Amino acid sequence: TTIPRTFSGLGVPPKQLHKMANRRGRRDVLQTLDDRELLRRYRLDRAGIMFVVDLLRDAITSPTRRHNAITPETKVITTLRYLATGKMQQCSSDDLGLSQSSVSRVITQTLTVLSQPNIVTQFVSFPLDARTLHTHKRAFMDIAGFPGIVGVIDGTHVRIIAPSEDEAVFVNRRNFHSINVQIVFNGACKILDFVVKWPDSTHDARMLSESGIRQLFERRYVPANCHLLGDSGYPCKPWLLTPYLQPRQGPQLNYNRAHKTTRAVVERGIGQLKRRFHVLHGEVRLRPEKVSKVIIACAILHNICKVRQIAEPLEDGDEDEDGGEEDIYIPQGNLAQSGLPYRANFTNLHFRQAVAPCLLRTCDGIKNYHSFTAHHLHLLNARHRTQSVNGLFFRCSILRR
Repeated sequence: TTIPRTFSGLGVPPKQLHKMANRRGRRDVLQTLDDRELLRRYRLDRAGIMFVVDLLRDAITSPTRRHNAITPETKVITTLRYLATGKMQQCSSDDLGLSQSSVSRVITQTLTVLSQPNIVTQFVSFPLDARTLHTHKRAFMDIAGFPGIVGVIDGTHVRIIAPSEDEAVFVNRRNFHSINVQIVFNGACKILDFVVKWPDSTHDARMLSESGIRQLFERRYVPANCHLLGDSGYPCKPWLLTPYLQPRQGPQLNYNRAHKTTRAVVERGIGQLKRRFHVLHGEVRLRPEKVSKVIIACAILHNICKVRQIAEPLEDGDEDEDGGEEDIYIPQGNLAQSGLPYRANFTNLHFRQAVAPCLLRTCDGIKNYHSFTAHHLHLLNARHRTQSVNGLFFRCSILRR
């Protein structure tokens, strides 16, 4: 007679033993770890994790009444661990008592729910009310004296494995496979809008032309005195201001200097997003449609961290790795030319005088910038108030409190 494989002669099949071991191995990390360790592992503190759990609880609670069902808390923690590390193996060995197959199912379910439109729109939406737009303008004005800016836009690569379908269109100019993500930040590096559906062979201008953010501006849902800043890869529009490719001394050079300092916000924002969620740094080994859900989830969680004032993890990291690359200018015909007269008038109106060198230096060293008090600005205003051209005060005057 063949004796079945058992453990310690108890007659328990190995598969059942594995499930029993997993149940015994599960621990409540929310109770055993402090906020500092939770933040290091999962990028949210205890209250932040429970906020996400409560947000998704109804949709991710298992219908089974079995006592060994995976709890919503475990599902959220497992997904956060994956997004923080980019490694599913790390999730299955992280004292959560889940097998590799369970980890995969849990992450898929949680990401699917987290990327639903009814969840996304709660945390990522471009503001249309005058008060919020004014707040965004002031935040950007305070950086380098660039008026009327409500957002900064750029694209970033998220690397993926070679897909089984349409492989060639996902190859970017660096010769690896990736998804091109269009993203808009406010002055506090909170995400206002994003697009995650395009393969990386798609140029930024094409993505913009078919995006919802273009519709908001061109159909005048956003007031005419509000603008985005973008690099030279975008077409210049009355609502999207790009830098001069060969600026002349005077207003154009003043404009470009303020533009560069202000637009650096988008590089910091992308850097923060990728430092917080390392899954976006390496190669995401999923199909493109699943990678899109990963990116959406990271964007939502990033904004939740911003709203809840959850600090970035205490780890070294660079700014956006795409940001150091020189902008590539691709002429777009009449599409690119439509905003050039507007930009010229805007430049002559607002940048006749240079931003004070001391202010630009302080803006470039952003850590020292906030030591610039209202009193200092008042003194600057008084000192340069007589230096006006056609009634345009010295650029520091725009920073009056």
